[in-house]
Amino acid sequence: MSKNCESCFNYIYDEEYDCYECQMSLDEDEMVRFLQDIFDNCPYFQMNDEYKIVRKQM
Repeated sequence: MSKNCESCFNYIYDEEYDCYECQMSLDEDEMVRFLQDIFDNCPYFQMNDEYKIVRKQM
């Protein structure tokens, strides 16, 4: 678990809105914490590991 959204797999860039956003469906309380930047220990955090697929192919 982490609070660093920039390294999360679910934190994606939305070209239409020209900003990054969490693609998980957050409930109202989670969204408030996310927007206030106090979203500690996110249950949806997944490390954005670009080389994970490559390791599986080997």
